[in-house]
Amino acid sequence: MAESDWDTVTVLCKKGPTAAQAKSKQAILAAQRREDVETSKKWAAGQNKQHSITKNTAKLDWETEELHHDRVALEVGKVIQRGRQSKGLTQKDLATKINEKPQVIADYESGRAIPNNQVLGKTERAIGLKLRGKDVGKPIEKGPKAE
Repeated sequence: MAESDWDTVTVLCKKGPTAAQAKSKQAILAAQRREDVETSKKWAAGQNKQHSITKNTAKLDWETEELHHDRVALEVGKVIQRGRQSKGLTQKDLATKINEKPQVIADYESGRAIPNNQVLGKTERAIGLKLRGKDVGKPIEKGPKAE
């Protein structure tokens, strides 16, 4: 006679722990003591990190220590401040006039900003003083306009 499903022995046993129970602090510690599981902290787990770390991260960190961006000279900041005050403008007024944020003007005046020729050009025209080149602080000569 051939064995059928009726002839096989079925063993019923207690269900294993649910996912929530298996992840509880107590269950994890018990499993670690038994050395059943290895746990490791994932880098940036649960954060909105979309870019993976490259192999050369440490190398890049060392390199960027020596490299830094050029900042606006303090002299240029003082010229912006003098020109703005001579026109009776606040930082906010000047920023509005050149379509920039007031923080940008504050950064330029304090020498914290990274120079941007577009911003410097707009500021030069607004205050009427040169901010780039050799003759920083001198009035801009208004040449004939091209038609």
